[in-house]
Amino acid sequence: MLTEADRARIEAAVAEAEAGTSGDILCVLAREVSTYREVPLAWGAAIALLAPPIALAFGLDALTGAVGGGWTAGQAAALRPQLTLALSAYAMLQILLFGAVTLLVSWAPIRRRLTPRFLKRHRVRKAAYHHFAAASSHARSGATGVVIFVAFEDRQVEIIADEAIHDAVGEPVWKAAAAAIGQGMRAPDPTAGIVEAIGLCGEALRAHFPGDGMRTGADRPVEL
Repeated sequence: MLTEADRARIEAAVAEAEAGTSGDILCVLAREVSTYREVPLAWGAAIALLAPPIALAFGLDALTGAVGGGWTAGQAAALRPQLTLALSAYAMLQILLFGAVTLLVSWAPIRRRLTPRFLKRHRVRKAAYHHFAAASSHARSGATGVVIFVAFEDRQVEIIADEAIHDAVGEPVWKAAAAAIGQGMRAPDPTAGIVEAIGLCGEALRAHFPGDGMRTGADRPVEL
């Protein structure tokens, strides 16, 4: 996902951002946070349920006309095998549609495009909070931390700071940092956006949580 040069750039940006602050910045970089197994199943079920009735509505007006004219008992009995065959074909069509659509949407490029944005955001946010909790449990005593979580294939960014820095800085810095990463993901060099976001977070940390400048080194980005 990242080249060694990209890792070095991010690590250097974190080291520079943390200089002069007591806070920590952790970058967590994921290709995608979930396989979204329910998405192909949902699309397969939806198409299987909706496509045949729509086709019937537009293609079998003659049958509804026959019903409207009234049937005799003999006509109904004669039509029963045909109805049985039609219902069997209808059920088989639904099964085939379900299997074909589910298989098609399981292909990663199509699944990513058809996965609802709100679901991606929910999964990315959940993963980001998990890593934030893990990072907080290992933070230095009294340190203030920021986690920058990037999911490249999901096209989602989540930036989480602990309560102290969030109250001090407010939302605009996180929005600006997330926007920088989002713009970077649309550019040939996505690492540049991450580096810019790290710089913005570092400025906020230095302004509100200055340190003695004695740091032992920056954390390497975590790749999932």
